[in-house]
Amino acid sequence: MDRSITVATFLCFLLAAGCIGVSAQDYLPELVRRVKPSAVAIETFDTRGEPISRGSGFFVGPDRVITNRHVIERSNRVEIHLHDGRKYIVRGVLAIDGEGDLALLQVEVPRDAAWPLTIVRTVPQEGESILVVGNPFGLEGSVSNGIVSAVRDISGYGRIIQITAPISAGSSGSPVVNMYGQVIGVATLQAAEGQSLNFAVPAERILQMRVGPVRSFSDLATESQKNNRAVAERYYSQGVAQLSRDDFERALPYFVKAAELDPSYSEAWYQAGYCYGVLGRHTESLAASEHAAKLKPEWAVTFVNIGVSRFALGQYKEAAEAYRQAIRREDHNADTQFGLGLSLGKLDQTEEEILAYRRALALKPDHVGAIEKLGDALLKQKKWAEAAQMFEQLSAYKPEAKTFNALGEAYLELNNIENSLTAFNNAVGYDPDFDRARFNLGRAYLKQGSPEMARVQYEILRNARSDWADRLFVLLNP
Repeated sequence: MDRSITVATFLCFLLAAGCIGVSAQDYLPELVRRVKPSAVAIETFDTRGEPISRGSGFFVGPDRVITNRHVIERSNRVEIHLHDGRKYIVRGVLAIDGEGDLALLQVEVPRDAAWPLTIVRTVPQEGESILVVGNPFGLEGSVSNGIVSAVRDISGYGRIIQITAPISAGSSGSPVVNMYGQVIGVATLQAAEGQSLNFAVPAERILQMRVGPVRSFSDLATESQKNNRAVAERYYSQGVAQLSRDDFERALPYFVKAAELDPSYSEAWYQAGYCYGVLGRHTESLAASEHAAKLKPEWAVTFVNIGVSRFALGQYKEAAEAYRQAIRREDHNADTQFGLGLSLGKLDQTEEEILAYRRALALKPDHVGAIEKLGDALLKQKKWAEAAQMFEQLSAYKPEAKTFNALGEAYLELNNIENSLTAFNNAVGYDPDFDRARFNLGRAYLKQGSPEMARVQYEILRNARSDWADRLFVLLNP
């Protein structure tokens, strides 16, 4: 019998039996009972046989266990402890994902001792119920439950899962399972600046690990001492933990430290540049991002960083070139096309600007920024009908004064007076102090042949001491 599918089979049986109305909470006891044997406690020792650290892991195959990399770092010997108390020596390490803080261990246990869990690539939904089943020492078989509070996409890294289930120090490396008992992530506890940051590394990273020959822990420790990449990756993963909370200021020093430890670490340079940029430190962002581009020239996101910083520094020609470089490497990102359009707009290259926004919308039809800027550029080109179409579309996403005023201006140029009046009235409804919209509303009333209504708008502008009052006065008194 395939133990890796027993929980899913059990739940499917319940659903088929008509238990659809039963809440997920009702499944928990059975779910916990079935998942618990898959979790293991991990203890590491130094060359003198003294304990170093403790953590958790879980079976992903008859002879394979996943845990966090930081659990087995600097160890000379590693043991796993099963839920029934049996202990086994770990043979060595098959694969490492330093940035994901994962280690795949080779173990030799009796066949009845290994209960592999199913790993899924499926991205969990926010609000989805989850369990963390750990096996820390003194609390063997500990269980915490919660929900997926967020799934974040971190540029240059990938997804990270925020969970509400608490993770104790000894539970780092535990499986995070959904209500079908499938692994959606690996529970990770990072300690940084006195903080305990718990989250889950997506299970898909396990499937992406490159398995190689078994390496002993002593060889791994020696290799780590010879170069700084392992230590740099530790700082990197702590930085990622901070990014999961959008704490760019706290994340930045970890990426800077990682890049200092290993100057060839392109991902660390990239993340440092990204954080500098978000914090508005664009000169430093540019330096870090350009260093990352030299190390990894095929990586599109580094050129996006460069484009953002060049634009912020007013270097629009260089920004446009950086975005073009990014597009040559990855042409399916709407935001990159949008950034190119913004840069071209600053260079008054309106035709090319319009083309960039159209490409952005072909990739992402609801890209609000591209819709708005395309509308503005079409107005500039006096393409009134297309501009009106864009601002009609924009009004569904951004129903605000500026949107309706632009829409009204396009309709007024098309001599569509009724629609322009509706748009301008909407604009002043959203912002009664938007003087340009009141001026336009007065213009529309004059075109409609209602000078008395136009004069009402003039009086409002005059009482507000607006410069637009004089402009409308000239139209009222040709």
